[in-house]
Amino acid sequence: MQNILSKFKIPGDKVVLTLALLLVFVLFNALNSNFVSTANFINISLAASLTGLVSIGMTYLIIGGQIDLSPGAIIAFSGVLAGILSTNFGLPFPLIVVIILFSGAMVGVANTLMVTKIQLNPFIATLVTQSVFRGFAYILNDGRAVPIRDRAFSSFGTTRVAGIPIPVILLVVSFIVFGVILSKTTFGRSVYVVGGNKDAARLAGLNPDLITLKSFIITGMLCALSGVMLAARMGSGQPAASMGLEFDAITAVILGGASFAGGVGSMLGTALGVVILQSFNTGLIMVNVPTFWQFVARGALLLIALSFDFIRKRTREKKLLEDSLKNV
Repeated sequence: MQNILSKFKIPGDKVVLTLALLLVFVLFNALNSNFVSTANFINISLAASLTGLVSIGMTYLIIGGQIDLSPGAIIAFSGVLAGILSTNFGLPFPLIVVIILFSGAMVGVANTLMVTKIQLNPFIATLVTQSVFRGFAYILNDGRAVPIRDRAFSSFGTTRVAGIPIPVILLVVSFIVFGVILSKTTFGRSVYVVGGNKDAARLAGLNPDLITLKSFIITGMLCALSGVMLAARMGSGQPAASMGLEFDAITAVILGGASFAGGVGSMLGTALGVVILQSFNTGLIMVNVPTFWQFVARGALLLIALSFDFIRKRTREKKLLEDSLKNV
């Protein structure tokens, strides 16, 4: 089997992910015959658009040896701010998008400064950001949701092109664009080098801090865009939105083959991880699993993803040791 995969250049972990996805579909379709249907595929894709965009940025960070726990808070803050700019100030939707994307980029800059200049652990630094911006999301409108009345704004989350919602189209385009950047550009290859060995990256003439900055900015902007997209879909900016969404994104990225140790991962793997995760979540809802047990199931899925990461890491270390012994 391994020879066949090598012959056709099919990564073994992607085959496992594909089989896992098929298993999820077979299992939930057996429990609910409506699971495998065109309408449900679109619903899964639409629900995955939020987690998917965040997962793209998280892929860059995790491959680069970083992490971000603030996406859910940034999404909520961005949605509320966008709603205020639209409803209270009457700004046109394109200008709102520009402002929100810029604010997301600035959050990325702030996270980078804490990690690279103050030398905070990224878990702690982004936990600070999470707390601060979740607070701002509530403060901006005294904890109340901000209704959105602008049709151009609302249509961003509800309009369909050839039956496909705009958020889904945006997600697919983003996966392709950022996947090409990650795998085919100097910056993308530099992310792998920095994540694999920061000291070696410096000796090779790279600037790890600059690469980390770019990765955090990408993540911040994608979170900000997700906030606008969610507000458009819901018709309001919700300060309590996207609680814990960062953990879904981390689960998808790790499930897709990225390593917390850094230097390993791919955008294709993340895309498969997002589809598996969202299909799993949707399946739980469709078979009427109680809400509290859904939290337990998602936690178990994260544990499985982390276990796979541990196994992959041990396998890579064993292979490196064997290769080094052969060269002795």
